[in-house]
Amino acid sequence: MDARELSIPGAWLFAAPVLSGERGEHVEPYSAPEFTAVVGRPLSLGHLNVTVARAGSVFGVHYGDVPPGQAKYLHCVSGAVWDVVVDLRVGSPTFGRWEGVVLDDVDRHAVYLGEGLGHAYVSLADRSTLVYVCSQPFMPDREHSLNPMDPALGIAWPRSGRDGTPLTLTLGRRDGSAPTLEEARAAGRLPVLTEEARG
Repeated sequence: MDARELSIPGAWLFAAPVLSGERGEHVEPYSAPEFTAVVGRPLSLGHLNVTVARAGSVFGVHYGDVPPGQAKYLHCVSGAVWDVVVDLRVGSPTFGRWEGVVLDDVDRHAVYLGEGLGHAYVSLADRSTLVYVCSQPFMPDREHSLNPMDPALGIAWPRSGRDGTPLTLTLGRRDGSAPTLEEARAAGRLPVLTEEARG
């Protein structure tokens, strides 16, 4: 399994080999020993999510209180999504920066986001299916959203799907009415980069 750290410290892209044969394909998107060797610590399983999304559906930017924070490991098993990592850690040299990568059923890459990072994505095809492992159980009072269309974030959302057809971006009520990055920062709702995390 190959891995590279994204431009935001604490976020990684994993690429496992896809084995093809007469009967189909096989991929191992996650291997605990290899993950731990790359990231430096194991990933615990707090809960597992599966989302099936229509083309153009936007989710996020979601994040959890730190501590305890919530790390995520994501893999698209069907269709395609454009997956976005946003650094929401106040004090981080990459605070406010984002990076997007395609997760799909062709390359079958996976993304890991450490605690304090925000997560968002848009489905690039109908019935895109995203599976993600979260390190902590779902705790609604510790879960937060930022508006993914916040101009200060400047996320360059794709305007066409995997097949090249135009996308109509659709947000849920929670995300569409979520605060901006600056509003969340002013309210003291963002994670703070700790000395331990600075290394």
